[in-house]
Amino acid sequence: MTGFTKAMLLAAGRGTRLRPMTETISKCMVEIAGKPILEHNVERLRGFGVTDIVINLHYLPEAVMNHFGDGSRFGVRILYSHEPELLGTAGAVKKVAAFFDAPFFVWYGDNLSTCRLDRLREFHEAKGGIATLALHYREDPTQSGIVGLDEDDRVTRFLEKPCAEQVFSHWVSAGILALEPRALEAIAADEAVDFGRDVFPLLLEKGEAIYGYRMGEDERLWWIDTFADYQRVQAHRSTSIKGNSE
Repeated sequence: MTGFTKAMLLAAGRGTRLRPMTETISKCMVEIAGKPILEHNVERLRGFGVTDIVINLHYLPEAVMNHFGDGSRFGVRILYSHEPELLGTAGAVKKVAAFFDAPFFVWYGDNLSTCRLDRLREFHEAKGGIATLALHYREDPTQSGIVGLDEDDRVTRFLEKPCAEQVFSHWVSAGILALEPRALEAIAADEAVDFGRDVFPLLLEKGEAIYGYRMGEDERLWWIDTFADYQRVQAHRSTSIKGNSE
């Protein structure tokens, strides 16, 4: 297999809506089912053949580094990218662009998912686009980035956090991406840049093909943005959250 042995885990967020839980740890280190959110995601990536991971850090970085070290305890190799100033989802990846010499995954590390990365990879390779977004169907998409698709699952438009009358789709970004390295050429260096707000609309303007992989009924996504979200995810911990490829 060419590519997809590397991934970027975005883990720099402060998680202000989860306070007071996040006053002493970063959001990605909040524990679900006895282990940090980020550990679930590292295990998920490893279960689908990812061996090398970059984690970006900003708020309370020592806790992440002390827990994961070089990654060997978790069966992977981990490098860290420190951001004194937050660079956004795309700016974070741009900072370490030299690391990605083949197609790779980006995973927004503060949520949990049972996305089948093997299916996402196969879909991306079959479509041949510059990027593929894993998509989750959400009844109320007003707090998410919604995605418009044509009959071939090619992305036609994006809109971040629409108000109710702006909703044109219930398919939202799951925060899991398959990217070709050349997608990073569209990202300005040393700036705060977001994939959904800045980079993907720019790529569409340039005529690049971006596709949406619709997650199936056996693939779940859990947002952990508020304490209510946290409580809901904990309620599913015994049966639904697994760190492997089953």
